[in-house]
Amino acid sequence: MKIASRSRSALAADVPAREVFAWAMYDFANSGYTTVVITAVFNAYFVRVVAGNAPWATLLWTVTLAVSYAAVVATAPAIGAWADLRAAKKRLLWITTAGCVAGTAALGLAGPETLVLTCVLVAVSNFFFGTGENIAAAFLPELARGEAIGRVSGWGWSLGYLGGMLTLGLCLVYVTLAEQAGYGAEHFVPVTMLITAGMFMLAALPTLLVLRERAVPQAGTGRGAVASAFARLADTAHHARRYRDLARFLACLVFYQAGVQAVVALAAIYAQEAMGFDTSETIVLILAVNVTAALGAFAFGYVQDRLGHVPTIALTLVGWIVMIVLAWWATDRTTFWIAANLAGICLGSSQSAGRALVGYLSPSGHRAEFFGLWGLAVKLSSILGPVTYGLATWLSDGDHRRAMLITGIYFLVGLGILATVNTRRGRMAALRAERAGRRGTPDAARASAAS
Repeated sequence: MKIASRSRSALAADVPAREVFAWAMYDFANSGYTTVVITAVFNAYFVRVVAGNAPWATLLWTVTLAVSYAAVVATAPAIGAWADLRAAKKRLLWITTAGCVAGTAALGLAGPETLVLTCVLVAVSNFFFGTGENIAAAFLPELARGEAIGRVSGWGWSLGYLGGMLTLGLCLVYVTLAEQAGYGAEHFVPVTMLITAGMFMLAALPTLLVLRERAVPQAGTGRGAVASAFARLADTAHHARRYRDLARFLACLVFYQAGVQAVVALAAIYAQEAMGFDTSETIVLILAVNVTAALGAFAFGYVQDRLGHVPTIALTLVGWIVMIVLAWWATDRTTFWIAANLAGICLGSSQSAGRALVGYLSPSGHRAEFFGLWGLAVKLSSILGPVTYGLATWLSDGDHRRAMLITGIYFLVGLGILATVNTRRGRMAALRAERAGRRGTPDAARASAAS
């Protein structure tokens, strides 16, 4: 009864629990795309079959993803401004979902003779995925009370792990049956794209049918709104620099998340190219990593409360560095399994702990803006890390072990920047800004933040 009461108190006054569940189901739905296409199955198929294991194959995969992430970053302010102006978030969510589902299903056409088409389909489907993810997140402030945004966001995050594992598990069943029947990857990987697309559409229906558009259309021109959106983005970035510890942590985040994103985008490729895993073994490995990631995110929340934000993130970055060394050094599967599950623990914990620290260092009046910068930092790292890995494999003539070791540099740089972050000083700056803002003196808030 108390749990139900606390859950109810997290929601905005006019929001029923079923609508929040419908919103959270979007994380459940779209996680299958990232798990199967980006992390576990299609990436290795792209390198080995579509690109013929050429020395530039991994680089091409990472550049294709980078192009799509860059497109998301470049268009997000304009799309967000248009959605706000027209009260069209729900309409855009339908469009982006349909685009990602159609693009994913079309990846079933991918094969050795379709390299250019496959690159286009990957970029397009990932663009729709990233844009839809941003639009779904924009509903959160309408659904949750301000002090409970993190809690409600966590519900979606948790469901996301379950959705990714369910879709990947269904793919594993099909791949296992196909391999037992003597079929190769050219047969069963395209079918997993259809499974992933179907699960995405089916699981997204509660969101698309139940979630309400509460925004009201605004007067004005789209052109003015777009210009205003880019101006707000520049102002937010400038504003964040006044909070030096928050700014330092955002810089730290770009670097360590570059390493994280490289591991996420290239895990299956490394498992198959460096360790000799087949598709079924890779899927089982990623399923296990998803479980340890969920456990890591849950357990390290308590560790973070006990140790503090910076020591907890430092601990996870040390764990990432150990994982990189183990994966580079591993020649047997047992060692690699240990490295992969250590990555899972660090994955869930470093992402959740980083998001919590951004909230801790942000004044309440600017939390939404700074979480927007947090999302931008993660998107930039999604370009930086994987492309670095891809370049390393290309320049080393396909040496994935060396590329993995080079990726570890990002965690070392992140750890070095993290050492300069003073959470007590950063929190005091945020609290001073909040008090000054309540007194109606924004200039004083800025002055206190800069002190």
